[in-house]
Amino acid sequence: MSIHSAQKRISIPGLRHMKGVAKIVMLTAYTKPMAQLIDEHCDVLLVGDSLAMVVYGMDSTLGVSLDTMIAHTQAVMRGSKHSCVLLDMPFGSYQESKEQAYRNCARALAESGAQGLKLEGGAELVETVEYLVARGIPIMPHIGLMPQRVHEMGGFKAQGREEDAATKWIGIAKNFEAAGAFGILIEGTVEPVARAVTEAIKIPTIGIGASPACDGQVLVTEDILGLFPDFTPKFAKRFTDVGLAVSDAAAAYAKEVRTNEFPRPEHCFGVRK
Repeated sequence: MSIHSAQKRISIPGLRHMKGVAKIVMLTAYTKPMAQLIDEHCDVLLVGDSLAMVVYGMDSTLGVSLDTMIAHTQAVMRGSKHSCVLLDMPFGSYQESKEQAYRNCARALAESGAQGLKLEGGAELVETVEYLVARGIPIMPHIGLMPQRVHEMGGFKAQGREEDAATKWIGIAKNFEAAGAFGILIEGTVEPVARAVTEAIKIPTIGIGASPACDGQVLVTEDILGLFPDFTPKFAKRFTDVGLAVSDAAAAYAKEVRTNEFPRPEHCFGVRK
């Protein structure tokens, strides 16, 4: 059982104070049932825009709407009690201007019940983060591989291979820290760069395909459960194979329906014994 099981929901300040004290455990959640199952084991539940691909079968994260993100976050809030819940702001909802970002982020925070928001971006996003934090919106920037920029980056490729990568991303991370970000997510970035960023700042970093030196880790829950039988990202690890169990259960059900073994009298109403 988690050490947080008897405590109230983890706060944004609580997450900040975990740097150097305990590793932060983060998983994605998109529905109430999944949130209920994993909540006590996590410090953070991320309602990621990855749900575009995981739940809706899209080719990228670009097609998910703010309405969809809010609805799924509301569901996760209903299913969780302990974890800090973060909402991933979708593509096009914050890049136009600081004012657009505030309108949409304020709405997302108010309607979803989430404790904080995640935004993808580099140097161009620093001013927006400062603007939002100054107006009471907790922000975690997402750097490195940014799925919302999949076309610009030429696909889902590891970042940070250029010679000056560490200097570049340390500078950006420090600017985000100065702007008031409570943490930074680092995705798909070569290990030495992610490690250097983590060591250079005083706010926690969350890694995904980054470095064990990061202050915490996040994975897509469906990846660790083996719910995608044909694909597991290089940076993910299957901790069980629920996908196989689901398939076996469906096969057993189908067999019993076709052989008239199910339903039996105990599964029916009004049957006299």
